[in-house]
Amino acid sequence: MSGLLALLDDVASISKVAAASIDDVTGQAVKAGAKAAGAVIDDAAVTPKYVHGFDASREIPIVWKIARGSLFNKLVILLPVALLLSQFAPWAIAPLLMLGGAYLCYEGAEKVAHALGYGDTHDSEKHTHAEGDGAALEEARVAGAIKTDFILSAEIMTIALSTIPATDTLWMRALILAVVAVGITVAVYGFVALIVKADDLGVHLATRKNGFSSALGRGIVKVMPGFMKTLTVVGTAAMIWVGGQIVLHGFAEMGWAGPYDWIHYQAEAAAHAVPQAPGLIAWLVTAFFDGIFGLVLGMILIPIAHYIINPLLQATVAPLMARLRGA
Repeated sequence: MSGLLALLDDVASISKVAAASIDDVTGQAVKAGAKAAGAVIDDAAVTPKYVHGFDASREIPIVWKIARGSLFNKLVILLPVALLLSQFAPWAIAPLLMLGGAYLCYEGAEKVAHALGYGDTHDSEKHTHAEGDGAALEEARVAGAIKTDFILSAEIMTIALSTIPATDTLWMRALILAVVAVGITVAVYGFVALIVKADDLGVHLATRKNGFSSALGRGIVKVMPGFMKTLTVVGTAAMIWVGGQIVLHGFAEMGWAGPYDWIHYQAEAAAHAVPQAPGLIAWLVTAFFDGIFGLVLGMILIPIAHYIINPLLQATVAPLMARLRGA
């Protein structure tokens, strides 16, 4: 009897440790996901464009194909790479994070420039105009979406990795990254599925005889275009703000803390000036200056990318990929 009680006590202790570990993994995953807000919002804003022009019966299957590709990107390719970096080259995480932040600034600034009538169509939008017919067009759209998702997923996983304490074990890091990968993918593409079917739902409700349902359906149909535009604007702003914040924080860690400290000082001063909501005011001021920095950095990067980086990639990477496809 005493042996059985001891065994039950051990099981209870193990259960408590397991529950605590699950809570820890969940908490860190939520924190990591929140840090990656810029890339997540942009992912949700861009993806609905890939189903534009298709029959309503193909919308959800296309979203599902893109979601599967996104999970493959995160779990099969990026998660092992992130774990290898954290285990053998942790010093590379900060520079890679800054590179991802700079890319967010570049993408956001390019969208702003395009909205103002400058520059070519944004890279992530070129795939949505892929040529073809029927199944070929669908495959081209899906392939383009998965390529764009790979870049955004790499940013998400790198940001998530940077939030995990170095003291965590390899398996703990793997679990947190896996939870982030699955959770963000389900959230983003579940949200996208709701968006792309909202119009159909609105039309269906509008045709019903029930007065409330009919009014609700007409309201959904009227609201969705404006909602999509708002989502695009919010996604662009979040990219620029998060990208600027990442780069500034990276500079501070590397020893150039002047801009980061100045913004922190301005946020504290503003918070003291409005004691009714100091936390909100400090966040708004920080986000504003991070966004200004991110936009300026992105605008500087646009000509560098167009006239230096892109031609170099076309001259080196494109021929290599063509040879690999030929092999």
